[in-house]
Amino acid sequence: MNALWWLALPVLILPIWWHRKKRVQNQAAPMATARFLPRTEPRQTRVWRWSDPLLLLVRCLLLLVLIAWLADPVYPWRGDTVVVTQGADPAWVEREAAQAGLADAERVTLPAAQALGWVHTHEREWQRDARLLVLGDVPMPAAKPVFGRAVEVRTQAGAPAKVERHVYIASERAAEWRRMFAAQGGHETIIVDDTPGAATALIVWDRAEAPPAALRAPLWWVTQPSAFPELAKARVIDGLRYADSARGRLWHHADWPPRDAQAARALLDDWQQLHVGPRHFTLAPQTFAAVDGANAPEPGGALRGVLLAVLVALFVLERSLTHARRR
Repeated sequence: MNALWWLALPVLILPIWWHRKKRVQNQAAPMATARFLPRTEPRQTRVWRWSDPLLLLVRCLLLLVLIAWLADPVYPWRGDTVVVTQGADPAWVEREAAQAGLADAERVTLPAAQALGWVHTHEREWQRDARLLVLGDVPMPAAKPVFGRAVEVRTQAGAPAKVERHVYIASERAAEWRRMFAAQGGHETIIVDDTPGAATALIVWDRAEAPPAALRAPLWWVTQPSAFPELAKARVIDGLRYADSARGRLWHHADWPPRDAQAARALLDDWQQLHVGPRHFTLAPQTFAAVDGANAPEPGGALRGVLLAVLVALFVLERSLTHARRR
């Protein structure tokens, strides 16, 4: 929609028309023989000529910059670029960049989750013949990215970061719940705290009475729905009832605590996928070919700051010239 502002360019005719229009009244010169001629009223004649050319130029530039600022143009100024994800091995990055012939290319370091999205958002900023290379532990996106230019991705899976999740269990069957959490392996460590705190990510409430009103956590596993009125009208998916409350999000299932290892694993997977977020999987190395007709992203406003400064300067200059002409 921003590009439609370029259709306003014909307004540049207005200052040109204004600066060329001038009315001159004919002067009547008395002559001795004029008394024999019929009387006529003085007439005005329009004379087209330039007036105040400097002021005209400033006003035209002012309107042009204003339209450009509203249209938010994008200038393709980037050349060959290597996008590197944070935490990537520097030696591996240099080796891959040199192998691709981009050892001297511009480097842009970004969080791994933002690399492909950033490339798509700023796609218009690259010159037509520029090459793009993305290096690092790039996560697999939910859908295949579509670019209007070729983008090569080379990945190296990084070491998974150690993650600690704190859990508080309020239950007479705490041992059963602890065994389930103890089975969680990998790089994620579940710590069962004796008391809830600010780091508590999950509260297992396996009691009939309601919890203290001040107790908060991002997620609650509830075995007695009567203690939480919000669950009365909760939605149900595959036997799991869920609702949001002032204490946090509430989950309830009639078969809790899990009876076997398979049910326990399914519950932990649901916690990961539905609440914490999907696990990180590294994208396979590949080259995304340019797709004709790919939806170009909206302009990122890279030039709007510069255009705004120029616009203000031209406005001040135009006011100064106008004031000087009137004096």
